[in-house]
Amino acid sequence: MSRQDTSSSQAGAVDRNIVALDPGQHSRPDAMTSLEACMLHVAAHLDRPITLAALHAAQSTDGSDRLGVRDVMTAAQRAGIQAAFGARKLRGFDAMLVPAILLLRDERAVVLYGFGKDDTVLVHDPLLGEGTGQIARAELEQVYTGYAILLRAEHRDDMAATAMGRQGHWFWSALAANKWSYTQVLLAAVVANFLGLTTSIFIMVVYDRILPNEATESLIALTFGVAIALLFDFFIKTLRAGFIDRAGQRADLLMGRRIFDQLLDLQMRARKGSTGALASTLREFETLRDFFTSATLVAVVDLPFILLFVWVIYLIGGPLALVPGLAVPLVLLIGIAVQPVLSRIADKSFADGQSKQSVLVETVSGLETIKATGAAYRMRARWEEAISRQSEHSLQSRAVMQFAMNATGFAQQAAQILIVFYGVFLISDGTVSMGALIASVILTGRALAPLAQLAQTMTRLNHARSSYRSLDALMRSDSERPEGRTWLSRPRLDGAIRLENVHFTYPDQLVATLKGVSFTIQPGEKVAILGRIGSGKSTVARMMLGLYAPDQGAILVDDTDIRQIDPGDLRRNIGSVLQDVWLFSGTVRENIAIGARHARDADILDASRIAGVEDFIARHPSGYDLMLAERGEGLSGGQRQAITLARALVGKPPILLLDEPTSAMDVQNERDMIARLKTHMRDQTVVIVTHRTSLLELVDRVIVIEDGKVAVDGDKSLLSQRAAAHGAGGGHGA
Repeated sequence: MSRQDTSSSQAGAVDRNIVALDPGQHSRPDAMTSLEACMLHVAAHLDRPITLAALHAAQSTDGSDRLGVRDVMTAAQRAGIQAAFGARKLRGFDAMLVPAILLLRDERAVVLYGFGKDDTVLVHDPLLGEGTGQIARAELEQVYTGYAILLRAEHRDDMAATAMGRQGHWFWSALAANKWSYTQVLLAAVVANFLGLTTSIFIMVVYDRILPNEATESLIALTFGVAIALLFDFFIKTLRAGFIDRAGQRADLLMGRRIFDQLLDLQMRARKGSTGALASTLREFETLRDFFTSATLVAVVDLPFILLFVWVIYLIGGPLALVPGLAVPLVLLIGIAVQPVLSRIADKSFADGQSKQSVLVETVSGLETIKATGAAYRMRARWEEAISRQSEHSLQSRAVMQFAMNATGFAQQAAQILIVFYGVFLISDGTVSMGALIASVILTGRALAPLAQLAQTMTRLNHARSSYRSLDALMRSDSERPEGRTWLSRPRLDGAIRLENVHFTYPDQLVATLKGVSFTIQPGEKVAILGRIGSGKSTVARMMLGLYAPDQGAILVDDTDIRQIDPGDLRRNIGSVLQDVWLFSGTVRENIAIGARHARDADILDASRIAGVEDFIARHPSGYDLMLAERGEGLSGGQRQAITLARALVGKPPILLLDEPTSAMDVQNERDMIARLKTHMRDQTVVIVTHRTSLLELVDRVIVIEDGKVAVDGDKSLLSQRAAAHGAGGGHGA
């Protein structure tokens, strides 16, 4: 299976032409495209089953909610299936190249499994069901585009060969994937440094041979040869810069995708620090990338060639090589001596940068509250403190680096003066010639030139190392989709929910939030979860979504522990409204359909009508194309909640999980929404976390959580009985 076929540019070209396969099959929001169905069929055939949610989790095709070729290949590789893509004629297939997904015209795909008699082929066509059938080769060739995805299961021993998983280390494997480009950089450096010798050799020959003999013809020939060498030197250095840029671009794409995927799949309990600190950590990817894609790398590559120049000085100048031979170790010693100081300062600067970014993000996010509460002075003080610390450490770093650079410059100039001083005596003794002395001076400058950047290079190396440590810690954090993990495919759930003795404590907290919560909700049942502030009711909602895993006990949906279900499958079956309402920059339509697969306009309009979005969006001239700012700025709290509720209702998931869905709505809008929901959610399992008694119209049963335990569980009429017994209303929570 040729890796040449895995060209991402080829895959991107086909993605642009075959964006949506088999659009006519989208009769439901969760309908699969031909490409998706073919990939699932092949994965099952190869004994590397993939869930539909895992396919969607690999998606990055811009501007479409349907998978492209590149996305399918990514999902296949994550599942332990080698994937290659490219152009291949149908007659070029043999038994070693099947199964393969063939991309057909009319935006379709089939799986090629083999070849039959009488010039027929064995294929799986999603349009014809789950099985395989035979079709004439000529008939298939008429609709075949000439592009195919070749698939082969990895050996299970190979899958477990490395602890880092099939994709390799997030950083080193990305560099290893470009090893040929970096090899070309090294070869170009060898050629460029050898060509760099021509200038000094030219001057030596002119002084020692041309001038004494007045050999003009030889001078012209020699100059012509040196000119050619200089042109080659220019060409090689230009190529070397291009090699570094292209290798950096490819590594940037690979590493950037892996880092962002890790962020999206990060377990909530593994998240450390503030939002600003996390954003600062991700921003350090720029520092790491720049180190391997800039002139700094060229300086590092040129360092070993210092020995070449010293050796050439020895060949032409003999004892003169002693001067650079002493200067080079001295400069290296200075550079190495300041590294512990620069390393400590780099770590402190990194922490200061995180602190500053944290204050900045917190201020931007809460600017309205800061103004309203008069907290500007406190945020200003925190900002100035962070700036002051970072400036102090930056000043220390610059002072140390400047000392090292000045010392290097001093050593470089002193070496050139000493070599001239020493050379005069050697010329008087007849040991070296005038031309050899001048050439040695030039070569000494060339030998010490990379060392002049050593301090700056080592400083950037320390910053890159700090960035690498921070990003590596993030990449090692617990993920929802760890390497090698397989899931049960549950594309459609019935809606039964059961909590069995669930205990849970938030990270870095000493007191348990849930202390043995147990209850069962039957499919189609309507339940409200009530309780005081901090009782744990919202935590129960988050755990039903799989955002947190219990410390003890289990959460089951349809009698299956949710830890066995693909997180994408689980959340696609649960329409959720969390307590913190969050909208994204984009249109109202995009915000409603953002989590749905193949959402139709009819589904969006129906969900919007029930949630009450239609009440205010119908009067706006832009309608559903109304652009929203970040977090929905410009809309009222009730309007943002309505859009979030519509998002949960799209596709009519079997489970609705609503955490304070109407807390920002007025009484009339809430009443209208409740009336519409009553009709809409007859067949759905509904769990409502609320303090508002008005929402109890939607439920038949209440569960009261007190101090992390179930205090009341039964018909909602129990609330009035409990209130009468305690002399208080709503079970302390309604």
